[in-house]
Amino acid sequence: MTNLAEFLENSAQSYPDRTAIVFGDTRLSYPQVNGAANQVANLLVSRGIEPGDKVALSCPNLPYFTIVYYGILKAGATVVPLNVLLKGREVAYHLADSDAKAYFAFQGTPDLPIGQEAYDGFQAADGCEHFFVITADPTAPSPIEGTETLGQGLAGQAPTFDSVDVSDDDTAVILYTSGTTGQPKGAELRHRNMRDNALAGKDLFGADPANPDTFLCVLPLFHSFGQTVIQNGAFAFGGTVVMLPRFEAAAAIGLMLKEKVSFFAGVPTMYWGLLNALDESVDVKALAENLRVAVAGGAALPVEVHHQFEERFGVVILEGYGLSETSPVASFSRLGSPVRVGSIGTPIPGVEMKLLEGDTWDEVKDPDGIGEIAIKGHNIMKGYYKRPEATAASISEDGWFRSGDLGRKDSDGWYYIVDRSKDMIIRGGFNVYPREIEEVLLTHPAVSLAAVIGVPHESHGEEIKAFVILKSGASATPEEIVAWGKEQMAAYKYPRIVEVVDSLPMTATGKILKRELS
Repeated sequence: MTNLAEFLENSAQSYPDRTAIVFGDTRLSYPQVNGAANQVANLLVSRGIEPGDKVALSCPNLPYFTIVYYGILKAGATVVPLNVLLKGREVAYHLADSDAKAYFAFQGTPDLPIGQEAYDGFQAADGCEHFFVITADPTAPSPIEGTETLGQGLAGQAPTFDSVDVSDDDTAVILYTSGTTGQPKGAELRHRNMRDNALAGKDLFGADPANPDTFLCVLPLFHSFGQTVIQNGAFAFGGTVVMLPRFEAAAAIGLMLKEKVSFFAGVPTMYWGLLNALDESVDVKALAENLRVAVAGGAALPVEVHHQFEERFGVVILEGYGLSETSPVASFSRLGSPVRVGSIGTPIPGVEMKLLEGDTWDEVKDPDGIGEIAIKGHNIMKGYYKRPEATAASISEDGWFRSGDLGRKDSDGWYYIVDRSKDMIIRGGFNVYPREIEEVLLTHPAVSLAAVIGVPHESHGEEIKAFVILKSGASATPEEIVAWGKEQMAAYKYPRIVEVVDSLPMTATGKILKRELS
């Protein structure tokens, strides 16, 4: 097996009667999904897309995401999944930076208005030649004048296709991630990175094609967690993916009961939501009887949530750790092992982890010491697309990747996150990088200086707070800056809290002391 798309092809051949995707009243078998993905591959080839070309995709958790995703891979191209909340200028940056030749974007609904922003970004980006609007009704005309719908593009395309042969080291996916250097950068993940990470589900979660799981897909598929653990993890073993475009606790519980969901993966805020949605009308006993595995990642899981979920659902949440650059899973707690609340587990099979001393590549010698977590193994990215210097700074010559996270290790080799050496904020499971927000705020006509931090929030984990100094003679209220930021940035990025200040604490060299802000 080489091409990641073979997960779909093999399951379509081996399990022709199994349901691959459930969305509302729609149930698609593996052969149906495979045939539709073949049509997408034929469409791309007919438009001149060649192996190695980049194809972007903006789509929430709908069957279209999976169909287009595997269709791109079948054509030998590279998938560039984009966050569905990006604004037009952000879309334009990602398309240009990834050298995308084609772009599929869901038109959306009043709740998910992706299409117009996507098209605005497409028009502003140089080099992207083809734009396909994904509509909820594949027979409907394009809602964006002058564009072609996916349905129109697929008309007449054959449902058979011989997947392009690729090598293990060819890039399957480019996932965009930000950092302290400002603009988002694309992590190139090989076919073998994504494949081996998904196959780890056998050892980690007891995945068994003879007794396949039913997965509730509430994690966004454009993110590596949902893509690998849910979509690819399910398709690797003939499981069923039940899709929910937007997490709503009551709706999630309803689907868990209706579809007898056995595998749930989510960020801590989702577990918090599920617990708060349990009332007398919910058959908690049935939920617990169906649920076999619950996994959490993206942020630290509160101890109280951990204990309450085990008490109500009868399942111990398995916590894990990873990054986009690690495909994403690097470590996990083990199914059947005694739980260690607060731990991110041990490295998954084929992966090593260690703690680094300061800015060096030397391992921390103190057994109780704290250091930056470094990771090595089959899951490490090829590098940052078109950024050799950033790649060299992150990956050593012998293959160790610097995570930017500080951790410790106990005597049994279980790891614990202590702090983040980067300034990253995790809001509701989404990574938010202060410098990017600060740079946008500095484009406001009244803002002279800005500092962004994360502050504790009951349901989101962290909320984004901005401290701003206004230009001399300028005026702007916190409410006005919040409203402006909402127009300029994706919904998960813009600061909900703004405080106008006269000065910011700084070091002698002029660096803002964010630890003194709250």
